[in-house]
Amino acid sequence: MISKKKPYFAISPELRQYLHQYGRTTDLPLRYDDLLRHQDSFPVLDAQGKDTLWETMIYPQYLIEELHKQLVTIYALLKTDGDLTVMEHLYIDRIDYCTFGNSFPFRIRVVNHYNDNYDHFYVKRADASRVYGLELEHILSPDRINFFVHQETLIEEHITGIPGDVFIKDYAQSPTLNRVRIAKEFVKFNERCYVKLLGDMRSYNYVIIITSDFEDQQYRVRAIDFDQQAYEGRRITYLPQFFKDNNPIVALCSKVINRKTLLQYQQEERTLMARRYRGAYERLNDLLVVMEQDTLSTPQKTEQLRQELADFYKESAFLQCEGMGAIVRKHLEYSFSGIKPLRV
Repeated sequence: MISKKKPYFAISPELRQYLHQYGRTTDLPLRYDDLLRHQDSFPVLDAQGKDTLWETMIYPQYLIEELHKQLVTIYALLKTDGDLTVMEHLYIDRIDYCTFGNSFPFRIRVVNHYNDNYDHFYVKRADASRVYGLELEHILSPDRINFFVHQETLIEEHITGIPGDVFIKDYAQSPTLNRVRIAKEFVKFNERCYVKLLGDMRSYNYVIIITSDFEDQQYRVRAIDFDQQAYEGRRITYLPQFFKDNNPIVALCSKVINRKTLLQYQQEERTLMARRYRGAYERLNDLLVVMEQDTLSTPQKTEQLRQELADFYKESAFLQCEGMGAIVRKHLEYSFSGIKPLRV
C-alpha cells in the first residue's frame, strides 16, 4: 500500500521564503550532518529488552563537549527563543539515531540536573514533504507544532503520548478504557488525515494522549510522522482506517459507533477544520501557493490520486490539478464546501 522508500524532496527557495516569513527559520550552531560524526553505537532496548530500532551514538571525546553545548543551545531556541539563562542546569543525556523510515532522525534527550526530569527533541534532514505536513497540521489541526529549519536541517519538538501500536497492545483491552471516547477520537483523527491528505498513519506513526477528566478520561490522537504528506497515489492511503495494524481500533469503532454517530463525528471535525481554514486563510493560502509550485511526488502517483479523487467524488475538477499541491488545495476546498461529502 505504501511505497517502501519515499525520495527526499529538497526545500525550494519559495518554501524557504515562506518559512522565513512565518518565523520557522533560525540560525543553528549545528547541522544534521554534524551528528553523523559518531564512532560507534549500541542498540536502545525497551523495558522488555526488545530492540527499539534506535541506536545510541558514541562520539569521539574531543567532540562531546561542543556537541552537547550546541544541542542545549538548540533546545533553548526551541523552548525559550534562545534564552540560555534558564537552561544552565540542563545537560544532554543521550543522542539516539534511527535507521528505520525515511527521515533518519536523531532524538536528543535533555535532562534537568536538579530533578532528573527529561525532554526530547529531534534533529532531521529538512525534507519538503515533512515541512508541508507539519505546517498543514499546525494550521488545520487542534494542536500546534513547534519546529524550525536552518539550511538542510529540521528541528522538531517532541510530541508526547502513547505510540499507537503500544496503545493497541497494552491499553485497548483495559477495563478502564472508555471505548466510545477513543473510537470518537480515532474517527476524528481519520478525518483530519484524509482532508489534509496526510498518509502512512500506521499505528507507530501516531500517538494517543490520555487526559483525566473530572468524571472519566479524554483522548486525543495525534500524528507524529509527516513524511508522507500528499505523496502516494492511492486515495485510501490517506485513511488510517485501512491500515491493517489499526484493525483493532477500527473493529472497536464498528462495535460502539453506529452510522448516524459516525457521520456526526465526521461533520464535527470538518466543521472545526473549516473554521481554522477560514481563520488562517492568508497563511494557508501562502503555503498552498508555494506547494502548488513544488514537486512532491511522481507524475504517476499524482495522476493516480487525481483520477481516484475525481472518480470517488464524481468531480472532474480534480483532473485539472497539475501537481500534489493543487490536489491538496482542491481537496480542502471540496471538503469544506458545505462540510461534505461524508463517508461511511
